[in-house]
Amino acid sequence: MSEEALQDEHEVRRQNYSEMEKTEIFDKEFMPHVDSMYNFAYRLTFDEDDAKDLVQDTYLKAFRFINSFERGTNAKAWLFRILKNSFINEFRKKSKQPAKVDYNEVEQFYNSDDAGEQITTDLRVETVQHMIGDEISGALNGIPVDFRTVIILSDLEGFTYEEMSKILDIPIGTVRSRLHRARNMLKDKLAAYAKEMGFNK
Repeated sequence: MSEEALQDEHEVRRQNYSEMEKTEIFDKEFMPHVDSMYNFAYRLTFDEDDAKDLVQDTYLKAFRFINSFERGTNAKAWLFRILKNSFINEFRKKSKQPAKVDYNEVEQFYNSDDAGEQITTDLRVETVQHMIGDEISGALNGIPVDFRTVIILSDLEGFTYEEMSKILDIPIGTVRSRLHRARNMLKDKLAAYAKEMGFNK
């Protein structure tokens, strides 16, 4: 993540913490989220070593740019934003031709009259309650990263639309439409697993 991204001039007022204050913020506000950070990183990478590297990189950047963090605000969301950007940057490096998502199709559906009438599946309920971790991980891994990320942030980490909008740097409307599409994609994959395992829907 670039320094500019962390110090967006209309969002961030640069702090001037002492070294003692930096250490205290890091220990008390950042470190309690290390397990959630690792879980997020692992669900994005599906590789333990890559996840650990991503978390380490995130915490190094968090300390480096700690003056861009306003004490007492949502540290978890701030850290998730750094991790997400680090992952996307690394993902782009590794992938010569990242998968392209037709967001126009998503937006058109979400803005249509049908969107409000359809109920999407929360990852924590319905089909998923019968599933075990490997199947959910496999299904998550099978959907594009942009959709996987919103599922993780919303259904597994419990972030609000507003928080997700800040973490992902996208409008709330896009968060909603992407989550709607992601849940349907995941539901289709999990339904296939359920059928294979003989669960009745």
